[in-house]
Parts: sequence; C-alpha cells; structure tokens
Amino acid sequence: MRVLVACASAHGSTTGIARRIGEVLESRGCTVDVVPIGADPDPGGYDAAVLGSAVHNQAWLPEATAFVQRHRDALRARPVWLFSAGMSAALPRPVRGAAHRAQDRRMAAALRDLVRPRGHRLFSGLARPEQFPGAVGRVARVLGVRFGDHRDWDAVASWAGQIAGELTAEHQDAPGRS
Repeated sequence: MRVLVACASAHGSTTGIARRIGEVLESRGCTVDVVPIGADPDPGGYDAAVLGSAVHNQAWLPEATAFVQRHRDALRARPVWLFSAGMSAALPRPVRGAAHRAQDRRMAAALRDLVRPRGHRLFSGLARPEQFPGAVGRVARVLGVRFGDHRDWDAVASWAGQIAGELTAEHQDAPGRS
C-alpha cells in the first residue's frame, strides 16, 4: 500500500507531524512518501493520501488549499485523510476546548466537499513568541497564550495507527486477496 503524506508548513511544526504520521504508517507495512505540498506530488500514483496544513487566519495555507483543488479528482478516487496544525492547545484553559472543537469543524468543512475525506484531525503545533510580532505578541501574552511545543505525539501516532488499520483491512478485503 503506497501512501502519500504531504503537508504545507509555515514554521516546521506541521512537517514534524507529517513525518510522525509517515513513520507510523511505515511501521505498519505501508510504503510512504512524506513530501511538502509545494513539491506538487501526484496523488494519482498512490493508493491513499494523508494531507495536512498549518492553520493561519482560520484556514489552511493557500498552497495546501490549491493542491487539494488542483488534484481533487485523483484525491476523490482514493482514501484521503486530512489534518491541520493549529494552536488551540496554546490558548488559555477556559477557551481551549471550545476553540479546538470550532476550529476542527471549520477545517473539516472547508475541504469536505472537494475530496470527501475519511477523517480530519486537528493537532496543536508550536507557538513561539517570534510568531507573534509586535502588538500581536503583546496581546497574546495578555490573553494568556502559552508558548511552546504543544504537539501531542501520542495522539498523532494513535490517529496514524487508525489510518494504517483501515488501509490494512481494506487491502486484505480487496478482491483476489485471501
């Protein structure tokens, strides 16, 4: 089973998540290529795809959205999962859960009609002070934004394991396989 794992990353956090997904899929027997979406890989050469993007201004990065639009026919013809890397875990505790759920729904809905993904997962990424320059950084500190690495590697690995399980089950159930 050949799987494309491609992502658009602004500061490297999303790339780290994509690499971890790729590692888990490989450990479960898939052949995986982890590539930047900007390289414009052809999803038609894969059995499945896992696509992700950093979230800026409540949307995927433009190159990720353009990739999905450009390759929508090929993506609709195979199993596809989507993931997003936002910063909901960096938010103050009282708003963290609600922000995460709202952002997850918004990201999933934005691309659902284009590719009909089997699932979408929102992960938190890195929140560094230099990503919030000037007045934005001062406001972030006043609001209680927690800077640091908020990636939940166990959650990433668990989700990738679920994908691998689905792909393995489908491959075994395919006609001509016993």
